[in-house]
Amino acid sequence: MSSPCRDDFRITAFRFGSGRQTVAVVGSMRGDEIQQQYVASQLVARLTEMEAAGSLAPDNEIMVIPSINSFSLNVGKRFWPLDNTDINRMFPGYDRGETTQRIAAAVFEAIKDFEYGIQLASFYMPGDFIPHVRMMQTGFEDIDDARTFGLPYVCIRKPTPYDTTLLNYNWQIWNTKAFSIYAGRRNAIDVNDTSLIIRSMLRFMDKAGALTCPDNSARFLSEVIYERDLVHIKPIGSGLFRPFKCPGDEVQPGEPMGVITDALDGHLLETVHSPCAGTVFFVSNNPLVLESNMLFRINPQ
Repeated sequence: MSSPCRDDFRITAFRFGSGRQTVAVVGSMRGDEIQQQYVASQLVARLTEMEAAGSLAPDNEIMVIPSINSFSLNVGKRFWPLDNTDINRMFPGYDRGETTQRIAAAVFEAIKDFEYGIQLASFYMPGDFIPHVRMMQTGFEDIDDARTFGLPYVCIRKPTPYDTTLLNYNWQIWNTKAFSIYAGRRNAIDVNDTSLIIRSMLRFMDKAGALTCPDNSARFLSEVIYERDLVHIKPIGSGLFRPFKCPGDEVQPGEPMGVITDALDGHLLETVHSPCAGTVFFVSNNPLVLESNMLFRINPQ
């Protein structure tokens, strides 16, 4: 699309192989999804090497779209900068609608016929996750396929009416087996998590028949959890938040998980304790918290 400023708006896709549309991967859709952009770019680099080495299965196509929203990335905005709309809330799109609806329509037309779809997603709140696969519970989800990634968790989420415009939901409705990968964090690069996610996606592509090189790297026996069962921890007041725990840490009932201090005089406002035994699944990385903001999510034992 032409632009009133800067260069024209383009979306670049990388195609590997040809034939059966097997796996499509979508990277960042929001301007602050730096980790997602980095993972997608590293996947392109790895698949380029593998194609040159003859490691792609014949008659199969893999498509990778590293970024759908380069405009927001360039100006440091999370959503579309002209009207602050979220492309990932516009699917399946409308080719005569608003700008973000047209972008979603063009992307969805290119990827809707792939057998498998992988979105490198981010949470609506800033924070760090245990890397995991997330799926919408639409009736079309396939838990066994999700476990093929070999990540620590497969998280199942029941969609709300608000979720019916997400890429993951619409992929499934159009008969694509869709998975969202949460790669640890959002607005910073984590090399270790990137390596884990790249290996998991290549492992999945191998099982899907798109690659010819068996993956022998270590994998997790994925635990299936339901988002509704996660325990949420929220503060009773506002202040500066300093966590003691990281994703993956084990906690016990009553164990201190962080503190909130007054932003002006520094006195202790609250010590945040774990209400149960379990594994830390999510930690907010926003140092300024308000009353009832999400601080932690725990997968209870």
